[in-house]
Amino acid sequence: MSAAVYHEPYRLPAGLLALAVHGAFFALLYFGFTWQALPPATMSVELWHDLPDQAVAPPAPEKVEEAVLEEPVPPPKPEIALPAKKKPEPRPVAPKPQPKPVASKPVESRPDSSAADQQAAQAARERAEQAAAIGRVVDEYVARIVAKIRRNIVLPPGVANDARAEFAVTLLPGGTVLNARLLKSSGFDAYDDAVERAIIKSQPLPLPPDPAMFNRFRELKLGFKPAE
Repeated sequence: MSAAVYHEPYRLPAGLLALAVHGAFFALLYFGFTWQALPPATMSVELWHDLPDQAVAPPAPEKVEEAVLEEPVPPPKPEIALPAKKKPEPRPVAPKPQPKPVASKPVESRPDSSAADQQAAQAARERAEQAAAIGRVVDEYVARIVAKIRRNIVLPPGVANDARAEFAVTLLPGGTVLNARLLKSSGFDAYDDAVERAIIKSQPLPLPPDPAMFNRFRELKLGFKPAE
């Protein structure tokens, strides 16, 4: 007796469905076990005996660069050519009358006042030095003339010591006596005559060797006293 085999059309889809359900169940068990096996997060705590001198600043949060959105640049507007403005024409200016040239007087050049003052002071000093030198020479030779005449005076008796006779003596070049004139008497005629004779006897009188100085010795006024 042969058994008849009937084909069941819904058996294959049911088997696939059962296989898919079991696969999903096993996957859920596997991933659930793996998630529970992860170690829990730990927290580390440090214990300090004393507080530190400076508080440790927490790390600065990292700056998140913000994306800057660039604004779209509008396209340039076309330039509109404006009509050029007309410049006002300059008005004609009447020429100003020019002043007539004035003839300038020539300016006399004057030397520097300071330099002129210095030159004048220098010239004055030189003149003063020259006059002093001439005065010393005159005094020296007048003293020589008086000394030579006094040596030739023969003093008469009875003349007071304060008697003084003054004479004007005119000389010639070389020391020759041209004239001896009594200007003031001593009060003793004998003493006056003795002085006049001594003047004539003492010629030639000593004169400086420079002929230019003779004018200072042409006329001499000499005084004599018995006691000098």
